[in-house]
Amino acid sequence: MNEITLLLQCDDLIRQALREDITNEDVSTNAVMPRSQLGQVQLICKQDGIIAGLSVFARTFHLLDASTQVSFACQDGDLVKRGQVMATITGDVRVLLSGERVALNYLQRMSGIATYTRDMVHILEGSRTTLLDTRKTTPNNRIFEKYAVKVGGGSNHRYNLSDGVMLKDNHIAAAGGIKDAVAMARAYAPFVRKIEVETETLDQVKEAVEAGADIIMLDNMSIKQMEKAMIIIDGKAQTECSGNVTRENLKRLADLGVDFVSSGALTHSAPILDISMKNLEIISNRSI
Repeated sequence: MNEITLLLQCDDLIRQALREDITNEDVSTNAVMPRSQLGQVQLICKQDGIIAGLSVFARTFHLLDASTQVSFACQDGDLVKRGQVMATITGDVRVLLSGERVALNYLQRMSGIATYTRDMVHILEGSRTTLLDTRKTTPNNRIFEKYAVKVGGGSNHRYNLSDGVMLKDNHIAAAGGIKDAVAMARAYAPFVRKIEVETETLDQVKEAVEAGADIIMLDNMSIKQMEKAMIIIDGKAQTECSGNVTRENLKRLADLGVDFVSSGALTHSAPILDISMKNLEIISNRSI
């Protein structure tokens, strides 16, 4: 997931968010600003963190009025500090007021995810383990949230169900077992697709190894179970551990030598980064 991919796909989603916030009119803005006037407002960081989503922030205003100017003093991935002026937005005051909340919602959410991800990535420094996100994302906001994970230094697992084969517990039950599920996936999926199998017990790990799984997920296992699982796998497949991954246990998971750790918390539990638009001023009283 990169910024180009994000911008190619984000317009319809941003428009939906704007329609959600302005179903008919912005009553408050229309009451105090009956005609267009040129104004300027600052984008200010209110806590330290990693900024992500600046292009989405700007695009929100551009979709309301293409003439809006956004001048940034930072870029995605930068560490920003409390009190820092990150941008100046210039344009029709009505646009600045009406687009403020939607633009900030995206920026705060994406920056919070990037900040949380960066903290987790720092814990893994020096290890062989890669931090992955999951599909546990906000509906219709996956593209924004997975981009934010990348900005924070994490990596993306599959984007959606079309991206790869992951045989979870219910797939395995439907197929009649791991061996049959892997065989059916091999026969159906293109040869370039890797096949990942979710396991919850050591017996399932053995079965996944024997079935020739490319990646074996150790799901919600104890540290002792995973230590035994790694011995069973013995390099015959790549390994991923998942389930209740936190800052507190991440280092212990990496010490097991797993290839990947996936964490739904990156996208479903990261707190927002506090950001505001402040110091609005009218530049010209003439209509624009």
